[in-house]
Amino acid sequence: MDFIYWILIISLFVLSFVGLIFPIIPSVLVIWGGFLIYQFLVNPGTLSLFFWISMIILTVLMFFVDFIANSHFVKKSGGSKWGERVAVIATIVGSFIFPPFGLILVPFIAVFLIEISQKKTATESVKVAVGTIIGFLNSTIAKVFIQLGMIGWFTIEVLL
Repeated sequence: MDFIYWILIISLFVLSFVGLIFPIIPSVLVIWGGFLIYQFLVNPGTLSLFFWISMIILTVLMFFVDFIANSHFVKKSGGSKWGERVAVIATIVGSFIFPPFGLILVPFIAVFLIEISQKKTATESVKVAVGTIIGFLNSTIAKVFIQLGMIGWFTIEVLL
């Protein structure tokens, strides 16, 4: 039975990275699913309290990375609050429309149109749309490293 649990744990870890391309999949919750399967079904009680506290901190960090990176780059490029909101929605919608390219094209077009409708020039609107894409890419890269760290830490805890 342990073999099946390990296949499920590894599958959840892989699925967490798919969630970076399809934001509808909650990457961090999928990783936690793998941790909890191990904790309760494979080897109960072996993950340390320090591990769990660290995973909670890293989970909170992942949520902040998304919000902060996107907000920072949209604001830095002169975007409006509506631009920020539309960028988030367009990223989710874009993950279903022509993935993975929709993740870049849909937010770019949506933010551009919103900023134009806010009486910005075409140049200003393009600048904000590019800022949205840079924010998304930066947050995705940061989340990859955080997820790798979480999975690596889990692996170390299991092996020791």
